[in-house]
Amino acid sequence: MAGREKRRATALDDDERRGRRRQEEAALLLHKIKGLVGWVVAEVAAGRSPSVALHRYQNYCASASTSAAASPSTCACSYDAPVCTEILSLLRKEFHASRLNVLLRVLLVVQQLLQENKHCSKRDIYYMYPSIFVEQAVVDRAINDICVLLKCSRHNVNVVPVAKGLVMGWIRFMEGEKKVYCITNVNAAFSIPVSIEAIKDIVSVARYILVVEKETVFQRLANDKFCERNRCIVITGRGYPDIPTRRFLRYLVEQLRLPAYCLVDSDPYGFDILATYKFGSMQLAYDANVLRVPEIRWLGVFTSDFEEYCLPDCCLLHLSSEDRRKLEGILTRCYLHREAPEWRSELEAMLEKGVKFEIEALSANSISFLSQEYIPQKIKQGRHI
Repeated sequence: MAGREKRRATALDDDERRGRRRQEEAALLLHKIKGLVGWVVAEVAAGRSPSVALHRYQNYCASASTSAAASPSTCACSYDAPVCTEILSLLRKEFHASRLNVLLRVLLVVQQLLQENKHCSKRDIYYMYPSIFVEQAVVDRAINDICVLLKCSRHNVNVVPVAKGLVMGWIRFMEGEKKVYCITNVNAAFSIPVSIEAIKDIVSVARYILVVEKETVFQRLANDKFCERNRCIVITGRGYPDIPTRRFLRYLVEQLRLPAYCLVDSDPYGFDILATYKFGSMQLAYDANVLRVPEIRWLGVFTSDFEEYCLPDCCLLHLSSEDRRKLEGILTRCYLHREAPEWRSELEAMLEKGVKFEIEALSANSISFLSQEYIPQKIKQGRHI
């Protein structure tokens, strides 16, 4: 009993510390917002044109030549330093004035959320001034600009998405007061938490984390009791991963110190999803350092798997002209030359052969070939890059 009470007291202390930290972060952001808005108002009142400097970040560049992309002297990309600065001025262009108007309106919404300790979605913000915002993309850009100005992440300003990712396997944790005990039914799907700040008391006996591109593959593994037989955690972002899925994966890798593998289709879009996990996305380049998982390993499927596993020709598809354009664009990304030359070689093989195929094509051998042979053997033999 004494041990249980001690653990309960420790958990309460941790909750209090987290609560105080969130309050301090909110207070600092509110101070920055007050200062910025006050300065803009003072400049306008004095008849001057306020100019706002926005740092621009770039986690990769797309050079026209592979040799240029491979040369460090021609690439200024960074995960933590801006590559340039954009100046928004009321007097410079009407377009700038419109963007500043939107930015300040969204900033006032953020201020209210922080003051009242409330959360909302980007869509909620759009419908507050739909005639001014015109489209959702305008709000999205304003939120990104605000995060750059305040030097914070989107979750810090209480703008939260609806999480679409799923998790199953040998893990349990608390999400606020809600118990997420995947470990009691390791083959059942649970929604990924919207906020990792709410996670506590995490426990796992898993050996590794497997990320799969699609929900159909996730469900195939669940039906085959893959987690039960392989003592792992399986995650899917159901296509391109959202912020909660990426943050949750990074959190698990850091907290549990487990290797992470990723399984995607052998096509340009599958690889782009893999790259989003490892390197981050261009849209959220300013936040790449807290979202990306540099340790993740590419498990498959590879172009060479088609011949190695003797898959029937009917499973093979030719790359479309759009596929080729996307693949050629991906191949120019500087991080493939600097950080993942083996990944680049695999993509070059795909482009040279001009073919693609889906993960599900492996089921042509047998319905459970993926879960019973392909994944376990690849991990056991270290056949990943």
